[in-house]
Amino acid sequence: MTVVAGITGAGLGLRRSLLGPLQSWHGPTPDFLEVAPENWMRVGGRLGRRFREFTERYPFVCHGLSLSLGSTDPLDLDFLAELRVFLRKHGVRCYSEHLSYCSHQGHLYDLMPIPFTEAAVRHVAGRIRQVQDALGQRIAIENVSYYAAPAREMTELEFLNAVLREADCELLLDVNNVYVNSVNHGYDPDSFLAGIPASRIAYGHVAGHFVEAEDLLVDTHGAEVVDPVWRLLAAAYRRFGRFPTLLERDFNIPPVATLMAELAQISSAQVVASEPQPA
Repeated sequence: MTVVAGITGAGLGLRRSLLGPLQSWHGPTPDFLEVAPENWMRVGGRLGRRFREFTERYPFVCHGLSLSLGSTDPLDLDFLAELRVFLRKHGVRCYSEHLSYCSHQGHLYDLMPIPFTEAAVRHVAGRIRQVQDALGQRIAIENVSYYAAPAREMTELEFLNAVLREADCELLLDVNNVYVNSVNHGYDPDSFLAGIPASRIAYGHVAGHFVEAEDLLVDTHGAEVVDPVWRLLAAAYRRFGRFPTLLERDFNIPPVATLMAELAQISSAQVVASEPQPA
């Protein structure tokens, strides 16, 4: 695995509504935190100072929302320059983005699937290399949930691995997305994991989803992690080792004690994966 310096254990996505509860919380705390940089880059004043208190206290990673790696629109070089300053100011250990796009001559306000084609591999890998050059560091790309696969020439796994190779970037392994896609598109999630290059994994995500139908799950980050996803995460640890893993919760955010209980489940799975397995 690719080791992200200073990032271990179980992390939590930091939302503004959690600033106060986390500051006053006296129990176990996350090992690291993650934010979308777009939500904080231009925040100043009292709120900016509170955020700075957190980046001085915790190791941080950033997960971007708006880079739109798969788009044909020009990359926003001004944004990348501002982002580079932000990452260094706050000592951010890793920057990741979605393997998708969210703009086409304007913002689309959703994460759209990139066609699984050779041409798309070359296009998005070239843009990732541009981003890495602009930031002066390697980035991680996240395997995303998707609900349609237009113009498919290869499988999701083949596409993901081709982009990782050609861009020479790292992977943010979202275990919930693997499970959601396996149900929606009818593949075996364990076989998908078996095809992931362990050396590319920077860290992981786990989250809850919404069951629309027996064969349609929607990645929402608005519910507790379910047992099949916990089992898949445990399988990933057995296969790859105990990579840092972050709990995403974007709405229906429960009390801190409930979030810490889910983080404890991540930590427990990591410990179990490190124990010798029966012969």
